[in-house]
Amino acid sequence: MTNVTVKTQFLLLGLSEVREMHLVHAALFLLVYLAALTGNLLIVAITILDRCLHTPMYIFLRHLSVLDLCLISVTVPKSILNALTDCSSISFPACVTQLFLVILFAASEMFILTAMSYDRYIAICRPLRYEVVMNRGACGNMAAASWLTGSLFGVLFSASTFSLSFCGSHVVPQFFCDVPSLLTISCSDNHIAIDVSVAIGSCLGFVCLVSIIVSYASIFSTVLRIPTDSSRSKAFSTCLPHLLVVTVFLTTSAFDHLKLPSDTSQALDVLVSMFYTVVPPALNPLIYSLRNRDVKAALGKLLGEQ
Repeated sequence: MTNVTVKTQFLLLGLSEVREMHLVHAALFLLVYLAALTGNLLIVAITILDRCLHTPMYIFLRHLSVLDLCLISVTVPKSILNALTDCSSISFPACVTQLFLVILFAASEMFILTAMSYDRYIAICRPLRYEVVMNRGACGNMAAASWLTGSLFGVLFSASTFSLSFCGSHVVPQFFCDVPSLLTISCSDNHIAIDVSVAIGSCLGFVCLVSIIVSYASIFSTVLRIPTDSSRSKAFSTCLPHLLVVTVFLTTSAFDHLKLPSDTSQALDVLVSMFYTVVPPALNPLIYSLRNRDVKAALGKLLGEQ
């Protein structure tokens, strides 16, 4: 007979076991979180208040900022609190909720990024049809579908993950509850439910990746035929930052969820997870605003009115 105990809480690992490094961890995460909070709230405010930015591109950008803000808020504040208090415990319901929300916001962001690439494709390759194809109703439907699909993935992954038994170690080798880390401490031999969930997620992720690649291949082909250097430069400055965000987000999240648990070290796992849960929310406002004349003009107008 095996003594099986039901877990009521887990322990989250920090970035280091050294006490002094806990303070560095907390300070670093706090700075990143404040930067992400400020930048994304500014983008949301600007795209709402400035009527000139009520276009599909900036509607999707607003949704991306909200998703970034939610994604980083699910993981980083708890990690900061754990580092400052040396109390790394998280209750079972809180772990379930955290996993659900991380998957929801990350999956929704993937679909929003896909919608943004399609928007840029229509704007650059089919400009005469842009107003018809990317009308307000179509944008709303795409955004709603992204949030709904993310929610479905959140339910699917959290239900399949926590249908497993956790009767061994209760130490999650990550600074938040995620699927790969929880699988490493599960004592269940049957992973069919989570394998099906990962297969479905991988298929849809692959479809999104192919869609983005096809969109940008068409965009770059069209841009290279633009006769004037200024127009070509403007098109590249709009698309290249988006492509950079997509590449970092999709490659790191795919690597984290598709690798075998024993393939990488714990330190590398933590670093990879930071590149899709912490880094994009902090960098997206900079990438999308510093090289965007419309956003900078709207920000100057907003600050000038204060």
